[in-house]
Amino acid sequence: MIVGTAGHIDHGKTTLVRALTGVDTDRLPEEKRRGISIELGYAYLPAPGGQVIGFVDVPGHERLLHTMLAGATGIDHLLLLVAADDGVMPQTQEHLAVASLLGLREGTVAITKTDRVDATRLAEVQAQVQALLAPTALAGAPVFEVAAPSGHGVPALREHLLQRAGEPRPQASGPAFRLAVDRAFTLGGTGTVATGSVHAGQVAVGDELRLVPGDRLLRVRSLHAQNQPAQQAHAGQRCAVALAAIERDAVHRGQWLCAPEVAHETARIDVRLQLWPGEAKALRSGTPVHLHLGTADVMAGVALLQVDGLDDANALPPGGRALAQLVLHTPIAAWQGDRGVLRDASASRTVAGITVLDAQAPARYRRTPERLQWLAAAERPTVAERLAALLQASPQGVDLAALARGMGWPVAALPLPADALRIEGGGRLAAIAGPALQALQQRLLQALADLHAQQPEEIGPDARRLKRLAAPRVDDAVFRHALEALLAQGAVVLSGAWLHLPAHAARLSEAEEKLVQKLMPAMLDGGFDPPWARDLAKLAATPEALVRLTLANLSRRGQAFAVVKDLYYPLPTLERLAALARQAAAAPQGLSAASFRDATGLGRKRAIQVLEFFDRVGLTRRVKDSHVLRSDAALFEGSRPPGG
Repeated sequence: MIVGTAGHIDHGKTTLVRALTGVDTDRLPEEKRRGISIELGYAYLPAPGGQVIGFVDVPGHERLLHTMLAGATGIDHLLLLVAADDGVMPQTQEHLAVASLLGLREGTVAITKTDRVDATRLAEVQAQVQALLAPTALAGAPVFEVAAPSGHGVPALREHLLQRAGEPRPQASGPAFRLAVDRAFTLGGTGTVATGSVHAGQVAVGDELRLVPGDRLLRVRSLHAQNQPAQQAHAGQRCAVALAAIERDAVHRGQWLCAPEVAHETARIDVRLQLWPGEAKALRSGTPVHLHLGTADVMAGVALLQVDGLDDANALPPGGRALAQLVLHTPIAAWQGDRGVLRDASASRTVAGITVLDAQAPARYRRTPERLQWLAAAERPTVAERLAALLQASPQGVDLAALARGMGWPVAALPLPADALRIEGGGRLAAIAGPALQALQQRLLQALADLHAQQPEEIGPDARRLKRLAAPRVDDAVFRHALEALLAQGAVVLSGAWLHLPAHAARLSEAEEKLVQKLMPAMLDGGFDPPWARDLAKLAATPEALVRLTLANLSRRGQAFAVVKDLYYPLPTLERLAALARQAAAAPQGLSAASFRDATGLGRKRAIQVLEFFDRVGLTRRVKDSHVLRSDAALFEGSRPPGG
């Protein structure tokens, strides 16, 4: 168990910890000289059964609240101190607000300096404490009266804490190791040591950890857990990790040591935000704040997404709750479920608490109904419930590796629901709910049917264009899985690079086959300027209607394409033109009507017609006066440009 002290300056936090443990947590010369805590202090109390209670002693001065917040992360039990002579003071209230906003539900109150007051004053302070705790999760917490210098009440408090530490605490299985670094130093013969509270998972000597933010992969040389040498450490312990091959200056408060598979950093997080009831003003979108998360302190901007109970999403009243996005000025590491605190821009008061819902929040579509449904799913109480709800709220599927990383879980340990499909392909790992996959396949079929109706003379789109038309936001691995299943069922046919419904495929009659043998040489001989349909009809001495029908069937077989009505280019010619378009796009001047005209020798009008055809089929896209190659397009490949 990790116990964190809280309370106003000079209310006896350090003195009481020393009385409980025998350890003086004021270690800096400045702390000794001034008689106040400036930095976090640490002490340990052995408990029966080999257990050890870790104490984090925090500063009480209002100007050092940022340090107190760094120490409050990861504690299990709050020890709130109130001096009998002063009573409840401003930092008592703010420290309790911080604990409440961080979700702490277990605590003890120590009324200190009881040897300085009479019974009447002690009763007054008792009443103040009860009133202070009443609206919080710590209402009804046990209260002990102590006088640390004389030892009065200290044994009873110590016994109470030892009893609480001995109670069984469930250790969540599954999450990957994460430690919030609150201190780093160099130890002779050991090297760089980072200390902090273990938030999740476990670590063993010899394991590799990632330091984030950053990309350093480090090996654990040795461990101390709860101030004792150990071969492994786990969540709920204070831990010192000796790291190999890293300099002391490269590790600092605000970073995390974590398992490599969950390492990431972010500049946007979506959160559940709770404005403190005692806050005087509403919180508005755009307000700059200090975010304290883990042991980090960074500036951020608030963007309210949805305010509970209100249509106005631009202002959150005191005591209100909202979904919000925090846009961070400096990237940090964060994971779903992490709790943090917001302070105002001047860092003079605590205003709100937050719970991370998405550690990799999007910049776009952040207020859509689908997105708000996703965030509601992320608030489910257990990981299994969250996963089931998130998949139901993600008809496009999810990047499973990214989702697991943001949740702080190894992919293999995620408890996927029974109806979820785990999909691997193209170096990606995704998941989608079974009903959502079926709905996606229906969208693909409908998109093909609509395209065939709009462009009956063309065979169909390639896979990338179909994805843009029917499922632009669907995970790539999920899309490939859905399409491959349709192809295997025969519901979709692949002809060359083009997809179409089975009924859309054209079969040439014997007469058409003979006609193609006359038409194709003329079309190929025409090079970049093939004959029009009417001219082909004259050359073949065949009615124009039959020529047009045969050319349309060729197009539906992927052997020729109508660049404009009645002007068909055979596939080999389009491959040569596409190669020239790719060359022009790679040149400094880019791909435009003028550069394509010069590269092909076509007239300006025909060059524009060909480029518009490439835009239409998905090889390029129009951007102002230029045409940009789509990075995912693989159409008309396999040919080289003409040599002369």
